[in-house]
Amino acid sequence: MKKLIFRWETALLAMLVVELAVFGFINPRFLNLTNLIYGTSDFVQIGIVALPLTLVIISGGIDVSFASVIGLAAIVFGVATFYGLPLPLSIAFALVSGALCGLVNATVIHLSKIQPLVVTLGSLYLFKGTATVASGLVGAGGYEGIGNFPESFNAFGYAEFLGLPAPLALFLVLALLLIVLLHFTRFGRAVFLSGQSESAARFAGIPVGRVQTITYVVTGVSAAIAGLVMSAYFGSARVDLGSATLLPAVTAAVLGGASIYGGQGSILGTLIATFVIGYLQQGLQAAGVPSQVSSALSGGLLVVAVALRHGSAMLADFIAVARQQKQNRAAVTSGGE
Repeated sequence: MKKLIFRWETALLAMLVVELAVFGFINPRFLNLTNLIYGTSDFVQIGIVALPLTLVIISGGIDVSFASVIGLAAIVFGVATFYGLPLPLSIAFALVSGALCGLVNATVIHLSKIQPLVVTLGSLYLFKGTATVASGLVGAGGYEGIGNFPESFNAFGYAEFLGLPAPLALFLVLALLLIVLLHFTRFGRAVFLSGQSESAARFAGIPVGRVQTITYVVTGVSAAIAGLVMSAYFGSARVDLGSATLLPAVTAAVLGGASIYGGQGSILGTLIATFVIGYLQQGLQAAGVPSQVSSALSGGLLVVAVALRHGSAMLADFIAVARQQKQNRAAVTSGGE
């Protein structure tokens, strides 16, 4: 019971409850259950990329290129449908493009030994440029969108599954799959060990390169899924679809418990953090706060999250050392008697 109370996820859940209560006090209509459920369609794409990003961070890497992969996958889908390809094949092309982006990131990182942040920052602009060029193939220059998608595809953005918006249901299913993958499989243990110590993981026979590559590919595919979801929701595919997801998604992963040093993190924590960030943005908008201020608060939340996680880790170490010293003194005292 004590472990449950002091878990980081419990603190996040309490933060979410307080946040909802505060915004509900400011604007009672904010707490309308229908608004809360269907409002998730405005920010669920943040969680779709933040969940696999958590895997990357736990394994000791980082990926900031997903924001451009979202737009690139959407453009690939748009170009495919523009030229009359069947809907399933167009979706498959978009997902494959996301997987290839993740594979490119992982390959460059492992072959060049350059820091993942530098590599993915470069690929962020590379993929964005590629998407811009690809959109020009159908005459959609700059940030113009590609539309006229099949009605069956557009309907997904507003469809329901078991009483939930389809994008939210997809997000929850993805979270469940990644929880099982990370916390209940050998691959998940390999992800944690790779982030804690690459050398120790290699010594234990873990194929660190392969494990990290899989996390980047999963992130790329998930970014493509986010791009498809957003294209269905907005009815058009644009290069800049994912530009607003970068900071919130990284914040969700770190706030959820992923250590920027690797080896630590929680899919459940990222899941809750997604709702914390999403409802924070919506609550501020409902209170009439400008979007620029909302973005600044998201950045501040990222700094606070890192500080809190670092501080809580230091506090835990201090308590553990103090407890050990107390036990040692007790042992010496009993031995002297």
